[in-house]
Amino acid sequence: MAIVFAPTSTPSLHTSAAYDDMRPYNWYVKRNKTHDQPTLDPNMAFIEKYDGYYVDRKHASKDDPDKVIYLTFDAGYENGNVARILDTLKEKGVPGAFFILENVIKRNPDLVLRMRDEGHIVANHTAKHNDMSTVGDIKEFEADLKALSDLYRDLTNEEMAKYYRPPEGRFTERNMKFAKELGYKTIFWSLAYADWDNNNQPDPSQAIKLIMDNTHNGAIILLHPTSKTNADILGTLIDNWRKEGYRFGTLDELTGTK
Repeated sequence: MAIVFAPTSTPSLHTSAAYDDMRPYNWYVKRNKTHDQPTLDPNMAFIEKYDGYYVDRKHASKDDPDKVIYLTFDAGYENGNVARILDTLKEKGVPGAFFILENVIKRNPDLVLRMRDEGHIVANHTAKHNDMSTVGDIKEFEADLKALSDLYRDLTNEEMAKYYRPPEGRFTERNMKFAKELGYKTIFWSLAYADWDNNNQPDPSQAIKLIMDNTHNGAIILLHPTSKTNADILGTLIDNWRKEGYRFGTLDELTGTK
C-alpha cells in the first residue's frame, strides 16, 4: 500500500524550477501469479517521465519468446552471504546489479572490486540509506549520492554507474526530477519479498515457490544479498528461471544506455 503524507514545512525550491511535489510515496506493486507484468499505481505514473523503471516495457508479454529478467541486489553490508551470492552468479554466468552504501566500500573494498571485476553493475543506493523523500533541495540530494560515487571513484578510478535506487523505496516526484537532472536513472522493482530480516529468514522452499510463482517477463527482481535464504536458493532459482525460458539482462540493456 502506498503511504502518502503531507509535507510538514514549505519545501525549498530548486533554483531553475518551482518543483512543488514533495508528497512522499512508498514504492510498491501488487504481485500476481498470472506471470503478467504488475500494473503501476496511477498516482506514481510520473516515474516513467523521469527515467524511472520498474519493469522492462519492451518485454511486456508473457508470450514473447524473448523472456528476460533483471537481477538487482541492495547491499548495505557484508555478512558472508554477499560473497556467496557473487560465487553463484559467477558459477552460473549471470549478471547482476548491486546497489550499495558507503559502508560496503569502506569496510569491504575488495568485495566491491570483485563486483566490478566479475562484470556486475555497481550502482547508487545513497551513502547512508537516509530517507530521501525528506530532501527538497537538489544540492542536498546530489551531496548524498556524490558522497558514495566519490568513494567508488577513489577505489576504482572509474565513475559509478548512473543508476539510483531510493532507500526503502521512499521517494517524491521532486526526487525523481533531481535524479534525472543529475543524469541518473531510478531503478525500482516489480518483484521482491520479505528477505531482509536476518533474524527471521524465509523458508527456502517457500521462498522459491513465491518467487517463481510471481516471476514475469521483463521483471526487475530485488533481492537482499545479505539474506541466508537468498544465498542458499539463488542457484536453484537461476536454474528454474532458465528452465522456464528466461535469460538475464543488464540495466544497460533495460535502459538502452549501452
